[in-house]
Amino acid sequence: MNNLIRLSGAIAELVDADPWLLALTLPEAPTAPLILSLRDWLARQPAAGLPQEQSRVDAVCLQPDDDAEQLQPYLSVLPLIAVHFPTFRDGRGYSQAYLLRTRMGWQGELRAVGDVLRDQLSHMRQCGFDAFAVREDKSAVDALKGLAGMSVLYGRSAIEPRPLFRRRRRP
Repeated sequence: MNNLIRLSGAIAELVDADPWLLALTLPEAPTAPLILSLRDWLARQPAAGLPQEQSRVDAVCLQPDDDAEQLQPYLSVLPLIAVHFPTFRDGRGYSQAYLLRTRMGWQGELRAVGDVLRDQLSHMRQCGFDAFAVREDKSAVDALKGLAGMSVLYGRSAIEPRPLFRRRRRP
């Protein structure tokens, strides 16, 4: 995936070699690990479910209409979850990310894909995203500046659950 930014702790960096291939339709002979649609990913799972020790090679991509809670039984074996933004005006992916991080306890890589722009990155980070596939016609180097967009957050977020008044020191 080109134009990929990944957070390592609090440091954002460009990723030169990302092995993942976003394949919302199944390719004939995949040459890389795939990020599949939820429907295709679920269709490839064994009928009895996955044993907890077995890890999967494929990752999953949630569309805005997908129910993230369908992934609950598989969270321990998923290597990556991508959330697709078909247009920058569609905010349902923010809710999916927040749900995955806070209620479902997802600790792995959570990647924003699709119509991902610089102005969204700071808000996406607050919802729990830690990787961003910036739209290919935009500069990922320029988009890095979007992660430094807000120095103080007043409300709660996936990365800081305490509101500002709870974080302030008492004299």
